[in-house]
Amino acid sequence: MDGAQAQLIARAQADIEARTGAQRGLLRFITCGSVDDGKSTLIGRLLYDSKLILDDHLAALERDSRRHGTTGEDLDLALLVDGLEAERQQGITIDVAYRFFTTNRRSFIVADTPGHEQYTRNMATGASNADLAVILIDARKGLLTQTKRHSYICSLLGVRHVVLAVNKIDLVGYDQAVFDQIISDYTAFAKDLGFASVTPIPLSARHGDNVTWRSEHTPWYEGPTLVGHLETIDVVSDAAAKPFRFPVQWVNRPNLDFRGVSGTVVSGTIRPGDRVTVAESGRETTVSRIVTYDGDLAEAVAGDAVTLTLADEVDIARGDLLAPPTARPVVADQFAAHVIWMGDEPLLPGRPYLMRIGTRYVPVKVTALKHRIDVDTLEHLAGRTLALNEIGVCNLSSSSAVAFDPYAENRETGAFILIDRYTNATVGAGMIDFGLHRAANIHRQALLVSRVERERLNGHMPAVLWFTGLTGSGKSTIANLVERALHDRGVRTFLLDGDNVRHGLNRDLGFSDAERVENIRRVGEVAKLFVEAGTIVLCSFISPFRAERRMVRELFEGGEFVEVFVDTPIEDCIKRDPKGLYAKALDGQIANFTGVSSPYEAPEHAEIVLETKSLSPEAAAARIVAELEASGRI
Repeated sequence: MDGAQAQLIARAQADIEARTGAQRGLLRFITCGSVDDGKSTLIGRLLYDSKLILDDHLAALERDSRRHGTTGEDLDLALLVDGLEAERQQGITIDVAYRFFTTNRRSFIVADTPGHEQYTRNMATGASNADLAVILIDARKGLLTQTKRHSYICSLLGVRHVVLAVNKIDLVGYDQAVFDQIISDYTAFAKDLGFASVTPIPLSARHGDNVTWRSEHTPWYEGPTLVGHLETIDVVSDAAAKPFRFPVQWVNRPNLDFRGVSGTVVSGTIRPGDRVTVAESGRETTVSRIVTYDGDLAEAVAGDAVTLTLADEVDIARGDLLAPPTARPVVADQFAAHVIWMGDEPLLPGRPYLMRIGTRYVPVKVTALKHRIDVDTLEHLAGRTLALNEIGVCNLSSSSAVAFDPYAENRETGAFILIDRYTNATVGAGMIDFGLHRAANIHRQALLVSRVERERLNGHMPAVLWFTGLTGSGKSTIANLVERALHDRGVRTFLLDGDNVRHGLNRDLGFSDAERVENIRRVGEVAKLFVEAGTIVLCSFISPFRAERRMVRELFEGGEFVEVFVDTPIEDCIKRDPKGLYAKALDGQIANFTGVSSPYEAPEHAEIVLETKSLSPEAAAARIVAELEASGRI
C-alpha cells in the first residue's frame, strides 16, 4: 500500500471513530474475484443502502449512470467505486479503491480490487491489510482461475475468514442447485487453504438480494445477510498478544539532550522499564520513556506510533528491529518464502534485487526456485523462473542478516517486497516461511599471505577487464590481444572466455535467461578469486543483462572493475558470423540467441567503449593497455 492509500485509510478510520464512537469494532475487508463478478456493484450497494451517499453525489451518479452505466435505467452502483475514467469507460476496476461505511453495529473499510489477471498485484496490496475477504463468484460462470488465484493469495497473506458471495443469483433464476454446486466446488478447492471460516451467501448486488435485507426470492437460504454477517463476525486481531516488535523508522535526535528511536509498534506491548534487544546485533537495553506528541505513555500497544528512549547508548539505526530478549525473532541471511511475482520481466534466480522488510532495505538474491504453484489445482510444478502473477516457493539470500518472524506467526515482520534495482519498481511480494541456517562449522579461514603482499610480488594492481558485446563483436579477439600485450610486459593475467568456461565450470548451464544469470554469477565469483590473487583477469562474455554486470561490479572495490563495451552493430556481427550462429538463429535453429530471440542490454556507463566500425582489434587492444597505464594499474 502506498502513502496516499495509507493516509486515506487513516483519515477514514478517524472519521468513522469521530462519527460513531471508537467503541465499535472496525472491520477491514476486501472484495475480490474474477472480472465482472460484481465487486464494485456490491460495494456501491453497501454504500447506497447505508445511506452514506450525499445528495450531490447521488445526482452525479444518476448522470454518470446514463453516460457510462451498464444497467439500463437503473443506477449503476459500480460507478460509486470506479473512479478512474479508464475504469468507467471499460466497465472494470483497475486500481485498488478504498471506501468506508458504517452501520448501527460496526464500522468498515473495504478495498475493491481488480479482477483482471494483469492487476493481480493490486489485489495482493488490498489483501495484505484485510481481516476478511468477500470472494465473489458469478452464479452463471462458477469457479474461474482468477477466483482460485485470489483465494490462494488471500490464504498466503493471512486472511482467515472468507465470505463466498455467489452473486447474480437472479440471473440463474435464484436456483438453489446452482448455489449448492458452487459451494461444493469451492469447498473442494479451498479445503487445504487454512481458512478459519467460509460463509456462502447467495446474493444479487444489483437488486440487493441478501445484501442488507433477506430476499424473498431465496426462501431456501437460511443463513445471514452479507451485512449481518459482516456486523457480527469475530475477527479480533491478536497482534497485542504476540511478542513485542518495533521496527525502527528513524533515530530522533532534535538536540544534544534527546535521543530516541521512532516507529510503530507492530505487535505486542511495551512499557517503561521493559528490557529490549536490538535483534540483529543482540545488544540489550531498557526502555526509559514512551514519548508522543501528546505526552509520555504508560504503555504502547500494537498500532501505536511512538518514540522510545533507551537507558543505554546502543548502536541502533533505521531498519533495526527491537524485540524482547526472551522472545527474539529469527536472524538469518537465508530463508525460504512464498513469492507472488508482480514484475513484467520474469524473476531470475541469481539476479540481485532490493528487498524491503519492515523499515530496512537490503540487497537479496533468489538462490533457488523450489517450485511454482498451479492456482487451479494447487499442485507444485517445476520451473526455472516466475512470470507475471505466478506464485512460487523460493530460497533467498540477503547480503546481510535480517530479523524476521515466519509470516504465519506475524504478518508485519514476515512480509517483504522485492524491488528492481534499476527501475525502482516493486516486482514481487513475499511471505517468509522459515529461516535457512548455514552449517555452523563453516567459517572464513584466515590466510597468512595477504592480498597486498601478492600485489607487491606481482608488481602491479589487480583488476577485472569485463568485455561485453554481441556474438561476433570481437570481444575475444580484442581480449586475447590485450592479454598478449600485458603478458609481454610481465603482467600476471588470466583470460576467462565465455566458450571456454562452458566446457568445464559451467558445462551444466544452458542459454535460458535464468541460466545466463547463473553463468555470469559463477564467473564473477571466479574473477573475484583472481583479483584476490593480485591478477588482472580478462572476462570475455556476452553478459547481455545490465543487472548481472552490475552484480559482478559490486563484488569489487571501487576502480577494480573496468567494463569494456565492444560496440559493434548487429548488422556487422551478422555479416561476420564467424561461427555461423546468426544464420542458424535467424533460421530458428538456435533458441534464446542474444540479439535475435533474446535481448542485449547495452552498457550505459562503461569505462571503455570500443566502436569497432572505426577501430581495428589491434588499435582497440592498444587503447585498453594505454588506459591501464594512465590509471596506474600497470
